[in-house]
Amino acid sequence: MSGWRYFVCPVEFNNDSNRFQVDCEPSQLFQLQDYALPSVLESFTGWTTVRLYPFQIHSIALSSFASIMGPFGGFFASGFKRAFKIKDFANTIPGHGGIMDRFDCQYLMATFVNVYIASFIR
Repeated sequence: MSGWRYFVCPVEFNNDSNRFQVDCEPSQLFQLQDYALPSVLESFTGWTTVRLYPFQIHSIALSSFASIMGPFGGFFASGFKRAFKIKDFANTIPGHGGIMDRFDCQYLMATFVNVYIASFIR
């Protein structure tokens, strides 16, 4: 979808033409770039370079963290509750705990995404 400016540029309304317009040069995150593959992958695939959008590399990093480390947010919240001898954070959802119990791994992910964006993307 990054091939269309509509998906990567801000959409503005033009009062003169009474239409929405998309007029910008996409940032470097949305422009194809060549990346050299490590020698291990090069011997495995036979490719020397690969063409990717930089945001795809960020997506791989975020999704890897989410799938590997995300569940530990639940473990951390369970340990926190056990330390204070609390079964559930609330009774909003009977038998399932409160809102905090449903979103414990999302809090860990939100923290990581915030640090990742501030450190690597900006």
